Amino acid sequence: MNERLDKYVLEAGVLDIPRLQKDGLYPSDERLSKGPIAVFECAQEIPCNPCEGACKRGFVEIGEDITTIPVVREQCTGCGLCLPSCPGLSIFVLNAAYSDHEASITLPYELLPLPEEGEAVIALDRRGRPAGEARVLQVRKLSLQDPCHSVTIALAKNLLHEVRYFARKTHEPR
Repeated sequence: MNERLDKYVLEAGVLDIPRLQKDGLYPSDERLSKGPIAVFECAQEIPCNPCEGACKRGFVEIGEDITTIPVVREQCTGCGLCLPSCPGLSIFVLNAAYSDHEASITLPYELLPLPEEGEAVIALDRRGRPAGEARVLQVRKLSLQDPCHSVTIALAKNLLHEVRYFARKTHEPR
């Protein structure tokens, strides 16, 4: 891994969120409290930039060096159109303003069968460990050409920075 990104990785799959926030590569808690925003958690500096072109409003910037971490402007509305563009499934839409007690996370999902809206699921942290309960709010397909769906889950606000996937209760993790 490149030394530029090494400082953001605590261990495989686990990012140093406070450090990313300090360097402007992850939204501040204040911005997250204002509503949905896309978050890019690509911790590998590989030549890739489809997310930049996927944002029709120009809120995602990579620049000339396409191995850098994408930067999302604060004006991002969290529409999620960039989500299926990422071959590494590293884009999430976080919304700390979903409700008084819950946050929501929209994440890429490529497995079948698809979960159902209202389904209770197990929220998983970046290490794949159960972190708490969640429920499916929405399942949608953003592009007919892409196999990726987006699934939005609601979960306790304190899990917003930790959870990045879920397990269906009918297929519980071991």
